[in-house]
Amino acid sequence: MKYLIVPALLLIAATLQAGQSSLHPTPRKVAFESPPRTDHGEWRGLDEKKLDLRSASALIVDSNGNKIYSKQSDTPRPIGSITKLMTVMVILDAGLPLDEKIRITKQDRDLIKLTGSRLQYGAKLTRRQLIDLALMASENRAAAALGRTYPGGMEAFVQAMNEKARQLGMADSQFTDPAGLDAGNVASPNDLANMVLAASRYPEIVQATTRLKMDVRPYAKRGPLTYGNTNRLLKNRSWEILLSKTGYINEAGRCLVMQARVKGRKLTFVLLNSFGKLTPFGDANRVRKWIERSLGG
Repeated sequence: MKYLIVPALLLIAATLQAGQSSLHPTPRKVAFESPPRTDHGEWRGLDEKKLDLRSASALIVDSNGNKIYSKQSDTPRPIGSITKLMTVMVILDAGLPLDEKIRITKQDRDLIKLTGSRLQYGAKLTRRQLIDLALMASENRAAAALGRTYPGGMEAFVQAMNEKARQLGMADSQFTDPAGLDAGNVASPNDLANMVLAASRYPEIVQATTRLKMDVRPYAKRGPLTYGNTNRLLKNRSWEILLSKTGYINEAGRCLVMQARVKGRKLTFVLLNSFGKLTPFGDANRVRKWIERSLGG
């Protein structure tokens, strides 16, 4: 339990390779600083034998980078829609206009899992709204449209996702599509802790992932569509959630990553490959109560 996670958060290269500048936009500069490291004696009283998690992999990290709990945290696994955090970071880094209207097309349909969508062909939303729906409601066509409209198209976008992962020191990760429908989107819990830390630097991601619901009007002659957040813990007053994302495909199981404050401490939760729709939320509650009991309350 008493190890340190070392987020390797590197700066984006100052220059692009010759001939690529026309395909890739100038990235938005976001400060990624490794957190300070302090003694983690306050966690020494935690008894791991009293924490029984159902997730196959789990990692709980404090704001100083200390591992509070680790279970197969080096093991890369499919991550489903957790992928969408990377998708939105790449879009925001590109500095693309968030108020630009984007039309949903046949190219945005899911040919991997054949999932449906309330965003029919011809629906039009701003890039900002697509970001919100992709993160908050895990809307697959919204994520696909974000990747499709990236400069250079989908191939360039997936390349940018993997380059971003390298910049964040995510050595056990690979990205293959913007929605996370492909089981080839994989990462270890250690890598995802780095990704959550990086995502927390973006106000747009923090706001979208903690929003309970939103209305959008993608069709000119129809009423609004109401979307809700996929993380039911946001409705629980026992939680102070600062960032969150759920994920699911058959290969990944139920997944949840969060940044939340517990007893005044900012913690990162990574829970992967849970069976049962409610299991990641149950595991998160078990972790919170385990820590609260240890810290007195």
